[in-house]
Amino acid sequence: MEAKAKARFVRVSPRKVRLVMDEIRGMKVDEALKQLSYSPQKGAAILKKLIDSAVANATANADIDVDTLFVKRIFADEGPTWKRFSPRAQGRATRIRKRSSHLTVILDEA
Repeated sequence: MEAKAKARFVRVSPRKVRLVMDEIRGMKVDEALKQLSYSPQKGAAILKKLIDSAVANATANADIDVDTLFVKRIFADEGPTWKRFSPRAQGRATRIRKRSSHLTVILDEA
């Protein structure tokens, strides 16, 4: 049985959070949580919270053994981008793109 959790409109770039996701893909849940707790990136704290949510979703289902869970799939899709402008020299302006992500974690039993 699978357990799933999603976090939408997270204010971190998908490219940055994918680097953290690549480190924990395929790991057991307890190992992944340890890895994320010592990781300094902003996305690591968000992913730790998301995996905790997926584990809580798994405990709500009586058929799943929480001790055997591992990260089956984890991915980041691009969310909406906030467009802002920054003033530059000689009356010009440059666009600043503040990106967001939709994160998904799917846990499965080993």
